[in-house]
Amino acid sequence: MSPANENRKSKAERTAEAREKARQIREAQLKKDKRNKHLIGWGIVVAVVAILAVVALVVTSNIRNNTQVADQGPVPANANVNGGVTLLANTDVAPTEAGTVDAASVPEPPKTPPAEIAAPGAEAEAGKPVKVVIYIDFICPICKNFEEQFNGQLTSLRNEGKISVEYRPLGFLDNRSSTNYSSRAANAAACVVNESPEKYADFISALFADQPAEGTAGISDDDLKKMATEVGAASIDSCVEEKTYRPYVKYSTKLASSIGVSGTPTVLVDGKQWGKGDSAQTPFPEFLQAAIDAKA
Repeated sequence: MSPANENRKSKAERTAEAREKARQIREAQLKKDKRNKHLIGWGIVVAVVAILAVVALVVTSNIRNNTQVADQGPVPANANVNGGVTLLANTDVAPTEAGTVDAASVPEPPKTPPAEIAAPGAEAEAGKPVKVVIYIDFICPICKNFEEQFNGQLTSLRNEGKISVEYRPLGFLDNRSSTNYSSRAANAAACVVNESPEKYADFISALFADQPAEGTAGISDDDLKKMATEVGAASIDSCVEEKTYRPYVKYSTKLASSIGVSGTPTVLVDGKQWGKGDSAQTPFPEFLQAAIDAKA
Protein backbone atom coordinates (compact mmCIF):
# COMPACT_ATOMS: atom_id res chain seq x y z
CA MET A 1 0.00 0.00 0.00
CA SER A 2 1.38 3.42 -1.01
CA PRO A 3 2.01 6.27 1.48
CA ALA A 4 -0.81 8.29 -0.18
CA ASN A 5 -3.29 5.56 0.50
CA GLU A 6 -2.04 5.24 4.09
CA ASN A 7 -2.72 9.04 4.80
CA ARG A 8 -6.10 9.03 3.14
CA LYS A 9 -8.81 9.48 5.82
CA SER A 10 -12.01 7.64 5.87
CA LYS A 11 -15.32 9.32 5.22
CA ALA A 12 -16.24 9.03 8.89
CA GLU A 13 -13.02 10.73 9.92
CA ARG A 14 -13.51 13.56 7.43
CA THR A 15 -17.08 14.06 8.68
CA ALA A 16 -15.92 14.14 12.29
CA GLU A 17 -13.23 16.72 11.45
CA ALA A 18 -15.75 18.89 9.59
CA ARG A 19 -18.11 18.79 12.53
CA GLU A 20 -15.30 19.70 14.94
CA LYS A 21 -14.25 22.63 12.77
CA ALA A 22 -17.85 23.83 12.53
CA ARG A 23 -18.15 23.57 16.30
CA GLN A 24 -15.00 25.64 16.78
CA ILE A 25 -16.29 28.27 14.36
CA ARG A 26 -19.64 28.43 16.20
CA GLU A 27 -17.94 28.78 19.57
CA ALA A 28 -15.68 31.52 18.25
CA GLN A 29 -18.69 33.36 16.82
CA LEU A 30 -20.62 33.00 20.07
CA LYS A 31 -17.68 34.40 22.04
CA LYS A 32 -17.43 37.28 19.58
CA ASP A 33 -21.17 37.98 19.82
CA LYS A 34 -21.03 37.86 23.60
CA ARG A 35 -18.06 40.23 23.66
CA ASN A 36 -19.86 42.64 21.29
CA LYS A 37 -23.00 42.55 23.45
CA HIS A 38 -20.93 43.44 26.50
CA LEU A 39 -19.29 46.29 24.62
CA ILE A 40 -22.66 47.58 23.38
CA GLY A 41 -24.14 47.24 26.87
CA TRP A 42 -21.31 49.20 28.45
CA GLY A 43 -21.55 51.75 25.66
CA ILE A 44 -25.23 52.26 26.42
CA VAL A 45 -24.49 52.56 30.14
CA VAL A 46 -21.80 55.17 29.48
CA ALA A 47 -24.14 57.08 27.15
CA VAL A 48 -26.98 57.04 29.70
CA VAL A 49 -24.66 58.18 32.49
CA ALA A 50 -23.43 61.02 30.26
CA ILE A 51 -27.00 62.08 29.44
CA LEU A 52 -28.00 61.98 33.11
CA ALA A 53 -24.95 64.05 33.99
CA VAL A 54 -25.93 66.69 31.42
CA VAL A 55 -29.54 66.72 32.66
CA ALA A 56 -28.38 67.01 36.28
CA LEU A 57 -26.09 69.87 35.30
CA VAL A 58 -28.91 71.71 33.55
CA VAL A 59 -31.33 71.16 36.45
CA THR A 60 -28.74 72.21 39.01
CA SER A 61 -27.92 75.28 36.95
CA ASN A 62 -31.61 76.21 36.70
CA ILE A 63 -32.14 75.73 40.43
CA ARG A 64 -29.04 77.78 41.21
CA ASN A 65 -30.13 80.56 38.85
CA ASN A 66 -33.59 80.62 40.43
CA THR A 67 -32.44 80.56 44.05
CA GLN A 68 -29.55 83.04 43.89
CA VAL A 69 -31.52 86.25 44.34
CA ALA A 70 -30.23 89.58 45.63
CA ASP A 71 -31.62 90.96 48.89
CA GLN A 72 -32.10 94.49 47.59
CA GLY A 73 -34.28 95.54 44.71
CA PRO A 74 -36.98 97.91 43.48
CA VAL A 75 -40.65 97.92 44.41
CA PRO A 76 -42.84 97.62 41.30
CA ALA A 77 -44.88 100.65 40.35
CA ASN A 78 -48.37 100.33 41.88
CA ALA A 79 -47.16 97.88 44.54
CA ASN A 80 -46.40 98.64 48.18
CA VAL A 81 -43.64 97.91 50.68
CA ASN A 82 -45.90 95.38 52.42
CA GLY A 83 -45.61 93.11 49.40
CA GLY A 84 -49.04 93.85 48.01
CA VAL A 85 -51.03 95.32 45.13
CA THR A 86 -54.41 96.86 45.98
CA LEU A 87 -57.25 96.46 43.50
CA LEU A 88 -59.95 99.11 43.58
CA ALA A 89 -63.15 99.36 41.52
CA ASN A 90 -63.10 97.94 37.98
CA THR A 91 -59.51 97.92 36.67
CA ASP A 92 -58.14 100.60 39.01
CA VAL A 93 -55.11 99.85 41.16
CA ALA A 94 -54.06 101.98 44.13
CA PRO A 95 -51.02 104.06 43.08
CA THR A 96 -47.87 103.91 45.19
CA GLU A 97 -44.57 105.71 45.38
CA ALA A 98 -41.37 104.21 44.01
CA GLY A 99 -39.15 102.54 46.54
CA THR A 100 -36.63 99.81 47.28
CA VAL A 101 -36.62 96.90 49.70
CA ASP A 102 -33.94 94.88 51.46
CA ALA A 103 -34.75 91.31 52.46
CA ALA A 104 -31.71 91.24 54.74
CA SER A 105 -33.35 93.84 56.99
CA VAL A 106 -36.41 91.67 57.72
CA PRO A 107 -36.44 90.01 61.16
CA GLU A 108 -36.67 86.27 61.63
CA PRO A 109 -40.08 84.55 62.07
CA PRO A 110 -41.41 84.44 65.66
CA LYS A 111 -40.51 81.31 67.58
CA THR A 112 -44.09 81.04 68.81
CA PRO A 113 -46.74 81.56 66.11
CA PRO A 114 -49.18 84.35 66.99
CA ALA A 115 -52.81 83.53 67.73
CA GLU A 116 -53.77 85.86 64.90
CA ILE A 117 -51.73 87.63 62.23
CA ALA A 118 -51.23 91.36 62.67
CA ALA A 119 -50.22 92.42 59.16
CA PRO A 120 -48.86 95.88 58.38
CA GLY A 121 -51.16 97.97 56.20
CA ALA A 122 -53.99 95.45 56.43
CA GLU A 123 -56.58 97.80 57.91
CA ALA A 124 -58.37 100.36 55.74
CA GLU A 125 -57.70 104.03 56.34
CA ALA A 126 -60.49 106.13 57.83
CA GLY A 127 -63.22 106.79 55.29
CA LYS A 128 -61.95 104.08 52.92
CA PRO A 129 -63.78 100.88 51.94
CA VAL A 130 -63.24 97.65 53.87
CA LYS A 131 -59.81 96.26 53.00
CA VAL A 132 -59.31 92.59 52.20
CA VAL A 133 -55.69 91.39 52.25
CA ILE A 134 -54.91 87.95 50.81
CA TYR A 135 -51.52 86.27 51.10
CA ILE A 136 -51.30 83.88 48.14
CA ASP A 137 -48.93 81.48 46.43
CA PHE A 138 -49.52 80.77 42.75
CA ILE A 139 -48.89 77.03 43.04
CA CYS A 140 -51.05 76.67 46.16
CA PRO A 141 -54.17 74.59 45.30
CA ILE A 142 -56.10 75.92 48.32
CA CYS A 143 -55.46 79.47 47.07
CA LYS A 144 -56.93 78.46 43.72
CA ASN A 145 -59.97 77.02 45.48
CA PHE A 146 -60.42 80.25 47.43
CA GLU A 147 -60.28 82.25 44.19
CA GLU A 148 -62.77 79.97 42.47
CA GLN A 149 -65.22 80.25 45.37
CA PHE A 150 -64.96 83.92 46.24
CA ASN A 151 -63.37 85.92 43.43
CA GLY A 152 -66.77 86.67 41.88
CA GLN A 153 -68.09 88.08 45.15
CA LEU A 154 -64.89 90.02 45.83
CA THR A 155 -64.94 91.51 42.33
CA SER A 156 -68.60 92.57 42.62
CA LEU A 157 -68.08 94.21 46.02
CA ARG A 158 -64.92 95.86 44.76
CA ASN A 159 -66.70 97.28 41.72
CA GLU A 160 -69.45 98.57 44.01
CA GLY A 161 -66.82 100.45 46.00
CA LYS A 162 -67.53 98.52 49.20
CA ILE A 163 -64.13 96.85 49.49
CA SER A 164 -60.60 96.90 48.14
CA VAL A 165 -58.64 93.68 47.63
CA GLU A 166 -54.89 93.54 48.15
CA TYR A 167 -53.00 90.50 46.90
CA ARG A 168 -49.65 89.73 48.51
CA PRO A 169 -47.99 86.98 46.38
CA LEU A 170 -45.33 84.90 48.13
CA GLY A 171 -42.66 82.37 47.26
CA PHE A 172 -43.60 80.05 50.14
CA LEU A 173 -43.93 76.93 47.97
CA ASP A 174 -40.82 77.24 45.82
CA ASN A 175 -39.82 73.78 47.03
CA ARG A 176 -43.01 72.34 45.49
CA SER A 177 -41.57 72.80 41.99
CA SER A 178 -38.18 72.18 40.41
CA THR A 179 -37.88 75.76 39.12
CA ASN A 180 -38.97 77.92 42.07
CA TYR A 181 -42.23 78.51 40.25
CA SER A 182 -43.91 80.38 43.12
CA SER A 183 -41.31 83.15 43.04
CA ARG A 184 -41.11 83.18 39.24
CA ALA A 185 -44.88 83.60 38.93
CA ALA A 186 -44.92 86.28 41.62
CA ASN A 187 -42.15 88.10 39.78
CA ALA A 188 -44.16 87.93 36.55
CA ALA A 189 -47.21 89.37 38.35
CA ALA A 190 -45.04 92.20 39.69
CA CYS A 191 -43.83 92.84 36.14
CA VAL A 192 -47.42 93.10 34.93
CA VAL A 193 -48.52 95.55 37.63
CA ASN A 194 -45.45 97.66 36.89
CA GLU A 195 -46.17 97.79 33.15
CA SER A 196 -49.96 97.41 32.89
CA PRO A 197 -51.70 97.77 36.29
CA GLU A 198 -55.14 97.62 34.68
CA LYS A 199 -54.38 94.03 33.63
CA TYR A 200 -53.14 92.84 37.02
CA ALA A 201 -56.44 91.25 38.12
CA ASP A 202 -56.76 89.43 34.79
CA PHE A 203 -53.21 88.11 35.07
CA ILE A 204 -53.84 86.85 38.62
CA SER A 205 -56.92 85.02 37.35
CA ALA A 206 -54.96 83.54 34.44
CA LEU A 207 -52.22 82.24 36.77
CA PHE A 208 -54.76 80.45 38.94
CA ALA A 209 -56.74 79.16 35.96
CA ASP A 210 -53.58 77.56 34.53
CA GLN A 211 -52.10 76.58 37.89
CA PRO A 212 -49.52 73.78 37.54
CA ALA A 213 -49.59 70.77 39.82
CA GLU A 214 -47.32 70.72 42.83
CA GLY A 215 -44.15 68.74 42.17
CA THR A 216 -43.87 69.82 38.54
CA ALA A 217 -41.58 72.38 36.93
CA GLY A 218 -44.43 74.86 36.67
CA ILE A 219 -45.14 77.25 33.82
CA SER A 220 -42.01 78.29 31.93
CA ASP A 221 -40.82 81.90 31.82
CA ASP A 222 -41.61 82.02 28.11
CA ASP A 223 -45.18 80.93 28.77
CA LEU A 224 -45.52 83.44 31.61
CA LYS A 225 -44.56 86.15 29.13
CA LYS A 226 -47.16 84.86 26.67
CA MET A 227 -49.82 84.79 29.37
CA ALA A 228 -49.19 88.46 30.11
CA THR A 229 -49.53 89.33 26.44
CA GLU A 230 -52.69 87.23 26.12
CA VAL A 231 -54.44 89.20 28.90
CA GLY A 232 -53.53 92.43 27.12
CA ALA A 233 -50.55 93.57 29.20
CA ALA A 234 -47.52 95.26 27.73
CA SER A 235 -44.46 93.09 27.18
CA ILE A 236 -42.82 91.82 30.37
CA ASP A 237 -40.09 89.91 28.51
CA SER A 238 -37.05 91.78 29.80
CA CYS A 239 -38.55 92.05 33.30
CA VAL A 240 -38.97 88.28 33.51
CA GLU A 241 -35.60 87.51 31.93
CA GLU A 242 -33.76 89.87 34.27
CA LYS A 243 -35.75 88.71 37.34
CA THR A 244 -36.29 92.38 38.11
CA TYR A 245 -38.67 91.91 41.03
CA ARG A 246 -37.35 88.67 42.48
CA PRO A 247 -35.70 90.62 45.34
CA TYR A 248 -39.11 92.19 46.01
CA VAL A 249 -40.73 88.73 46.09
CA LYS A 250 -37.97 87.49 48.39
CA TYR A 251 -38.53 90.48 50.68
CA SER A 252 -42.33 90.04 50.66
CA THR A 253 -42.01 86.35 51.52
CA LYS A 254 -39.64 87.01 54.42
CA LEU A 255 -41.84 89.86 55.64
CA ALA A 256 -44.88 87.59 55.72
CA SER A 257 -42.94 84.94 57.65
CA SER A 258 -41.67 87.57 60.10
CA ILE A 259 -45.23 88.37 61.25
CA GLY A 260 -46.21 84.73 61.57
CA VAL A 261 -47.80 83.95 58.20
CA SER A 262 -47.09 80.25 57.76
CA GLY A 263 -49.52 79.18 55.04
CA THR A 264 -51.56 80.36 52.11
CA PRO A 265 -54.13 81.64 51.65
CA THR A 266 -54.03 83.81 54.75
CA VAL A 267 -56.92 86.27 54.60
CA LEU A 268 -57.50 89.41 56.65
CA VAL A 269 -60.50 91.74 56.54
CA ASP A 270 -59.74 95.20 57.89
CA GLY A 271 -56.85 93.69 59.84
CA LYS A 272 -58.82 90.78 61.34
CA GLN A 273 -57.74 87.29 60.27
CA TRP A 274 -60.49 85.08 58.88
CA GLY A 275 -60.57 81.49 60.13
CA LYS A 276 -58.92 82.26 63.47
CA GLY A 277 -60.32 82.94 66.92
CA ASP A 278 -63.99 83.96 66.88
CA SER A 279 -64.16 83.58 63.08
CA ALA A 280 -62.89 79.99 63.03
CA GLN A 281 -66.33 78.61 62.13
CA THR A 282 -67.64 81.61 60.17
CA PRO A 283 -67.98 81.24 56.39
CA PHE A 284 -65.94 83.83 54.54
CA PRO A 285 -68.92 85.60 52.86
CA GLU A 286 -70.55 86.15 56.27
CA PHE A 287 -67.27 87.30 57.81
CA LEU A 288 -66.75 89.82 55.00
CA GLN A 289 -70.36 91.07 55.03
CA ALA A 290 -70.19 91.65 58.79
CA ALA A 291 -67.19 93.94 58.29
CA ILE A 292 -68.99 95.83 55.51
CA ASP A 293 -72.10 96.25 57.66
CA ALA A 294 -70.04 97.42 60.64
CA LYS A 295 -68.35 100.09 58.51
CA ALA A 296 -71.65 101.19 56.98
